[in-house]
Amino acid sequence: MTHPINGRRRAAVLALPLAAGLLLAACGGGDTSGGSNGAEPQSITLSYASANTNEKAWETLAKDYMAAHPGVTIKTNRLALNAYNQTLTTQLQAGNGPDVFYVNAGTGQAGSVGQLAKSGNLAPLSDPSVTSVIPKGYENLYSYNGKVYGVPNSQAFAAVIYNDELAKQNGVTLTSTSTLQDVLSQCSKVKSAGKSIFGLAGGVPQNPGILSMMIASSTVYGPNENWNADRAAGKTTFAGTQGWQQALQSVIDLNKSGCFQDGAAGAGFDALTNGASQGKIFGFFAPSGATKDIMDAAGGHVKLVALAFPAPQGVKTYITLNLNIGISGNAKTKSPKLVQDFIKFAVSPDEVKKFADAQGSIPVGSNISASDLLPQYQPVAGMFESSQYRPFGADSWPNGKVYDALGTGVTGLLTGQKTIDDVLKSMDAAWGS
Repeated sequence: MTHPINGRRRAAVLALPLAAGLLLAACGGGDTSGGSNGAEPQSITLSYASANTNEKAWETLAKDYMAAHPGVTIKTNRLALNAYNQTLTTQLQAGNGPDVFYVNAGTGQAGSVGQLAKSGNLAPLSDPSVTSVIPKGYENLYSYNGKVYGVPNSQAFAAVIYNDELAKQNGVTLTSTSTLQDVLSQCSKVKSAGKSIFGLAGGVPQNPGILSMMIASSTVYGPNENWNADRAAGKTTFAGTQGWQQALQSVIDLNKSGCFQDGAAGAGFDALTNGASQGKIFGFFAPSGATKDIMDAAGGHVKLVALAFPAPQGVKTYITLNLNIGISGNAKTKSPKLVQDFIKFAVSPDEVKKFADAQGSIPVGSNISASDLLPQYQPVAGMFESSQYRPFGADSWPNGKVYDALGTGVTGLLTGQKTIDDVLKSMDAAWGS
């Protein structure tokens, strides 16, 4: 018998906030005890964010570097949820930030590359062996004023975290070639049996935000990879883009067709975990790494896959690739050479593969092949190999208010309190605020 999605992993793996939801911070700067000869200190601090208390990827990276570099000490700091961006920014401004640290891509948060580089807190990276790991088309996520200030050291994709075997037992088929219409046609039958194809935490704006961005990857960014640049140049607007209209209409159609659980508009993450653990929900929307977290927590009793969200018929489906998990160095570190060398080590082929396997993510690099992917990602391997993916668009938005407007706006669509035009106009207003 196939077990339903295990519910032991709660909000941390069910949400994809604007930057993938990693919110932890660290204390203290590097060891200032250099030798009398003026050599830079060989002890540095590494701060990282992780929503998974069992994750060992960052710790393993630090240990690997120390093993390969006798005499170097790397002090790791893993801190709790809900304070990362603010705490990191405060520490860096006060001059006691970590030497090297996890950083959010893009410009959409206080703790993102663009914002921190603008404030003069990040050391530029120029080694081609480091900067070349940034996939083509994603350079802006780790750059500011033409210089690179960070690099991704793993990548994931926004996914339908899906119990395929359970769904098939209930007569539901969802594959990488399905369309939105294929999904809609199956929802009412499932609903009549007291179940739902998807769970949605509509009361937590980030969750409907994820779903909307997944659809927009196909309807907006698929046809126009440069949509964000066009918006920044004033060549287009959210309200004036048919693809955004289509993305939000798709969410309304899913809701009206009964594809979400009852009460989805006001639901929290507990509704997803409870519904999934009872076998009443077949899938939900989250970072792809949630598949590993849940399967590990279930002790092998559940098998999940991660899928792209099916685009409307006539529109090519794209995966929403997220390179938000990055690494940067402190511009004020007392060990600049050591920091640069550690970052170079962190993005070396062996380490990115080991990091990705430990985290349940995908090795960072320009080309993604089936051999790079964990078994649960194989259903979309062909899409990766044909470069059928787009960035998580919100990472390059100018501030977090735009994504907030999207998430809260979609909740308003579910309740009928807002129209599509209302939501898109509020996003346009937030863009310039």
